[in-house]
Amino acid sequence: MSDGAAGVLLMSAEKAAALGLRPRARIVARTVVGEDPILMLTGVIPATRRVLDKAGLRLDDIDVIEINEAFASVVKAWERELEPDMAKVNPRGGAIALGHPLGASGARLMTTLLHELEDMDGKYGLQVMCIGFGMATATIIERL
Repeated sequence: MSDGAAGVLLMSAEKAAALGLRPRARIVARTVVGEDPILMLTGVIPATRRVLDKAGLRLDDIDVIEINEAFASVVKAWERELEPDMAKVNPRGGAIALGHPLGASGARLMTTLLHELEDMDGKYGLQVMCIGFGMATATIIERL
């Protein structure tokens, strides 16, 4: 873990227009799941499946994936189950390489995801996070 601070500005398209701001992305789908709190660290698997289903997308449709890797076993279990193209996963480095800022991981992942989508001219990004005690979140964004 490391110290850190981050912020993400979220608002409706209408509010952005009223303020003269150009949205960079939109949230397509999001979910929160709970798994076995004893086993833990596997919630990212059903979270990914559920958010893809809600969005009507497949993993192959996703251009960039940011998965919180506070523990390497989270990513390895997720990789084994879902068989993603690992070249799309944490392309700028994950928490093991960059740090796991307490209280800022979600914003750091989302910011990295959006910047990578913009730099590669990608369309869809997936953020997946194991958040402890068997819980996980997943969000799909579309770059605008």
